[in-house]
Amino acid sequence: MSMLLLPSLVPSERSLYNVVLLLFGGLIFWVYRAWRKQSHVPGPFLASVSNIPRLLWARSGGAHKTHINLHEKYGPLVRLGPNSVSVGDPREISKMYGIRSSFGKSDYYKVLQPMSKGKIIQGLFNTQNDQLHRSMKKPIAGIYSMSNLVSFEPYVDSTIGFFLERLENAQGKGNGKIDLGTWLQWFAFDVMGEITFSKRLGFLDEAKDVDGIMGSIWKMFQYSCWVGQMPWLDRIWVKNTFVSRLLPEKNSPVVMFALARAQERIAEKLHGSGSQDVSSGYNSKDFMSRFLDARAKDPRIPEWFVTAWTTSNVLAGSDTTAIMLRAIIYFLITNPATLRKLEHELRQAQSKGQLSEIVTWKESRNLKYLDACVKEAGRLHPAIGLTLERVVPRGGATICGQFFEQGTNIGMNPWVIHRDKEVFGADAAEWNPDRWLDPDTERVARMDNSLLTFGSGSRTCIGKNISYLEIYKLIPTMFARYEVSLGFVVDSLWCQGSLDLTQFRLNCGTRNENGRLRTRGWWSRATFASG
Repeated sequence: MSMLLLPSLVPSERSLYNVVLLLFGGLIFWVYRAWRKQSHVPGPFLASVSNIPRLLWARSGGAHKTHINLHEKYGPLVRLGPNSVSVGDPREISKMYGIRSSFGKSDYYKVLQPMSKGKIIQGLFNTQNDQLHRSMKKPIAGIYSMSNLVSFEPYVDSTIGFFLERLENAQGKGNGKIDLGTWLQWFAFDVMGEITFSKRLGFLDEAKDVDGIMGSIWKMFQYSCWVGQMPWLDRIWVKNTFVSRLLPEKNSPVVMFALARAQERIAEKLHGSGSQDVSSGYNSKDFMSRFLDARAKDPRIPEWFVTAWTTSNVLAGSDTTAIMLRAIIYFLITNPATLRKLEHELRQAQSKGQLSEIVTWKESRNLKYLDACVKEAGRLHPAIGLTLERVVPRGGATICGQFFEQGTNIGMNPWVIHRDKEVFGADAAEWNPDRWLDPDTERVARMDNSLLTFGSGSRTCIGKNISYLEIYKLIPTMFARYEVSLGFVVDSLWCQGSLDLTQFRLNCGTRNENGRLRTRGWWSRATFASG
């Protein structure tokens, strides 16, 4: 009986063998095809055949470190994926990101587009459509100029004063420990609320994450950080029409918040209150009013533009500012020599009557060492820790002497560019604000032009002046008001897993004309977005 069955088994085994051979051959062909596309670019072999390695780098929170190490090993061009290349030469910035650059944004930015009521909301930062970007930016670009933003100073001053008051009150309670990193983020959100909606969003008042907005933004950035390395995952998990019908509807808290504020303002205007009624509490020149005015002047502007504009303000403006504030404070207190230089500059300005209790934007322009510290913090710890990914346009492009076909994803990581020794010096990886005070103006200009802290070219972050307005007012105000020193450091390393920088205590003494009034201990746990 077994002899009769044996012949029938042989063809089956042979068929299975053929299937395995075919699959193996297909795998070899797929690997070779993926590897061959950018085979002229060096990099880890696994990254040349799959996007999984770069997804894992981003997921770990340490992609910025990995990219730095890869460029140190392989040079100015590094292959991060089958169709993804990282560029580490600042000389190529204008070609890839310049005003006249035709390099468009990659599909990574689709992952950053939030959804509301089943619809994708594109914004100034995340849209891939350059024409749409121009249409969205043109009606409101003037609002973000620094010459216009200084008119918002009274509202920023109000929030700074309240922030310092709340810090001192909160520190006096319980065990005397506060999470300064979180409080700085609450401050940034409330400033944005003040200038966008004419009222604080309530973070400082309630000392908590109002409506879970901060948490939702953090989750969105964490998600986009790693899923953006393989954007098709987002199309399957989140932006899939079929899947969305099966799952409970999820709306972005930030988008819903912006929609609610816009509807409130429209209702106020319809009922005849609003900007002309002092009791309404609204400022006729806040961002929301100007957004609505821009739409009223041009009927072609769709209603959703107002939602996109306000969402962009809350989303991008607040988080980036908070990261910068934390970085500046951290680097200053962990480098006492530079902190003393800043304090000396502030004392001198105070003695000459050139510093208000809450420092004005105009006064900050004369604080050269402060300016150097802000630039150095933005250089050494930019908010973005991944490549600012672009797509090579039609006809291809030559970068660093290598030709890339159209459709290639190519980008620069600010962490890599900002550590270029040819531009920033042999100590490019070190904190040194004095580099920005170099009498060689050409060198300083070259360093300035190599900064990607807020992006570059036509897609530069439109809200960077808002961040600068807050930073150049709050930092000198805090360090002129308090004597700050490092109490102790728990961990001075960048913790890749949790994306936390460090934990430290600030010994703060409040000053008056006679010197220190009292000593306080502020506990700061500064959280940084590495991705």
